[in-house]
Amino acid sequence: MRRYRLYVILFGLFIGTHTISSQNKQEREHRIRKSQFPEKALNFVSEQLKEARQIKFYKEIDGAKRSYEVKFKKDRLKYSVEFDENGDLEDVEINIKKIDIPEDSWNEMNTYFTQKFEKFRIRKIQQQYPVSAEENTQTTLKNAFQNLIIPSINYEYIVAGKEKKKYELFEVLFNSEGAFISIRKSLPANYDHVLY
Repeated sequence: MRRYRLYVILFGLFIGTHTISSQNKQEREHRIRKSQFPEKALNFVSEQLKEARQIKFYKEIDGAKRSYEVKFKKDRLKYSVEFDENGDLEDVEINIKKIDIPEDSWNEMNTYFTQKFEKFRIRKIQQQYPVSAEENTQTTLKNAFQNLIIPSINYEYIVAGKEKKKYELFEVLFNSEGAFISIRKSLPANYDHVLY
């Protein structure tokens, strides 16, 4: 009888732990062919892609949500343009360095990291131009390709942070003034579906 109770308790703990850990929002992206990319999205950025190099297409799965992303280099900057399943623009991101961020904003974000983690290492910073109700998608795209620092931008970090004696990858989002917006665990890149 004691053994039966032990099995029930262990099974309950296993199910509880599995349920809790599966509630993290984690995304996976894998490379796809140009022909698998939504036509509406491709038409929208086709003008920009004429001058671009190293063009790559991706499909991203984040729980129940699916999105598409085209990554490329243009004018010595690395861009990532994300679309929803219907091919509507969601945001444009540019890879940047610490020096590209206003000092006050950087100090706010750095304070967050030092308070949140025992130790941390920034892997990647992106300046994000999200689509908003205030401006149409063409304006968002234009602002991003002019690399404007405007109040509507966000900063997205990929950070290796140490909590409770172990490092994990996190995606952290801040507004243009450095105020914290959100954090979520990030999975490492999925190399199972790489196209050569």
